[in-house]
Amino acid sequence: MGGGTVGFPVLVMLFDMPAMMGRDFSFAVQSIGMTSASILILVRRQPLAWAMLEGAFWGALIGTPLGIFLVAPYVPELWIKLLFAVIWASFGILHLFRLQEISGHTGMTDLGERWDLKVGFLIGVFSTLCVASVTGVGIDMVLYSALVLLCRADLKIAIPSSVVIMAFTSIVGVFVNWMGDGFQPGVYEIWLAAAPIVILGAPAGVLIVNWIGRKPTLLFVAMLCVGQYVWTCFAEFGQLHWGGVILACLAVLLFLVGFELLRSWGAKLAGERKWRAAQEQYSDSLPANVQMAITDR
Repeated sequence: MGGGTVGFPVLVMLFDMPAMMGRDFSFAVQSIGMTSASILILVRRQPLAWAMLEGAFWGALIGTPLGIFLVAPYVPELWIKLLFAVIWASFGILHLFRLQEISGHTGMTDLGERWDLKVGFLIGVFSTLCVASVTGVGIDMVLYSALVLLCRADLKIAIPSSVVIMAFTSIVGVFVNWMGDGFQPGVYEIWLAAAPIVILGAPAGVLIVNWIGRKPTLLFVAMLCVGQYVWTCFAEFGQLHWGGVILACLAVLLFLVGFELLRSWGAKLAGERKWRAAQEQYSDSLPANVQMAITDR
């Protein structure tokens, strides 16, 4: 999880700071912590979904500046808070119901490098344009979800890949902010306090998760995600009222439907891939003249 996943609700909800400040802090702190964790991941030669990551890198390069300059300034403060709360709540509920299945995946469905590049690029553009540029986090969750639901990837591949893409996007976000209007007042001072901790804490987290295990870690994270959603609805009830809370719940359901559609599509793609592999294996075992006859037919 990106450091902004904790930093954003704490700064915005607990300390009542502007949502844009939470976004800027998320980018800044993750550019240190997630980059430090990414260096450890690369040094340890952990497996990554390189083709999808490459596409996401290019997508983030395009979507992040466009989102920061053209989308984020026009999104109301309350909507930013709800966007963050809804997305991560749906992520948490997904894991509460599908944790056993997600943690049971091994390897990754091979759908072809070009296919992975295209999917990664679309994820990079739309998740940075619509989510990360507004909240400072989100592309890591979207890439992770695509890997575990669509590609049925092992968590040992999905989690490090999400860390790497969030580190890259955070660096891009920091650079774009620096080239533009700069950070919100006060972000630099908060970042100075947090940076020495996250530069060690994030890679330490990589090691701790390996020791504790991914299932209990994800279960704990899922409960935090649902908890911050309840916290947001309670804290903003004066503006939301019951109608807004109901709409927020419907938004969570909409995201969950999207996750289920991805999961169904991933199961179908995995089944087709297995069928083709079995067909190729069976065909290779036949005599050459029979293979030619089947090919001609």
